[in-house]
Amino acid sequence: MAVGVFFAEGYEEIEALTVVDLLRRADIPVQMVSITGSRQVTGSHGISVIMDTLLEEVDFEKLEMLVLPGGMPGTLNLEACEPLVKQIKSFYGAKKPIAAICAAPTILGHLGLLEGQPACCYPGMEGELVKASVTQDRVTKAEGILTSRGMGTAIDFGLAIIAHFQGDQAAEEMAQKIVYQCNGF
Repeated sequence: MAVGVFFAEGYEEIEALTVVDLLRRADIPVQMVSITGSRQVTGSHGISVIMDTLLEEVDFEKLEMLVLPGGMPGTLNLEACEPLVKQIKSFYGAKKPIAAICAAPTILGHLGLLEGQPACCYPGMEGELVKASVTQDRVTKAEGILTSRGMGTAIDFGLAIIAHFQGDQAAEEMAQKIVYQCNGF
C-alpha cells in the first residue's frame, strides 16, 4: 500500500505537506511525486521541496490512493498533465480512491467524476464541481472520492485519509497526538 501525493509548480505547500507529514506519522507509505520532470518543486509561496520520485518513475499499480493538493497555478498544472489525468481516470474506473483539496477537486469536476456525488472545494470555485452535490463541509466523502476546502482544512483532510486506511480510531488518536480538536470522520 502506498499513497501518491502529486506536486506541480505552484502547489499549496500546507495542503500537500500536511498530508505527507500526517501519513508518515501514521506509518502509511507515501510518495511525494513530481510531475515536472525535476525532483525539486516550488510551491505557490516560494517554498521548494525535494520529491521522492518523478511521475515517470511511479508504478501506479502499487499506489492505493492519489492525492491532489490545490494551489495556483499548481492545480492548473496538475490538470494539464496528461499522464496524471490518465491515471486519475484509471483510478476512478477501478474504484480506487482519489483525494483532492482546495482548487484540485475542480479537476475531478472537469473530468465528470463528481456527477451525482457530494463534494467540496475552495470557496468560489463550486461551479467547477460539474453536476456534484456541493457541500460546505471541511471534508466530504463520496464513493471513492474525498474532497476538502483549503489550507485551513488540511489537517482534517489528512486525518480523513488516515481514517480511510486505518479507521476512525487511528485518526482520532493521531488528532490527539498532534493536539488537534477533531470533529469526527
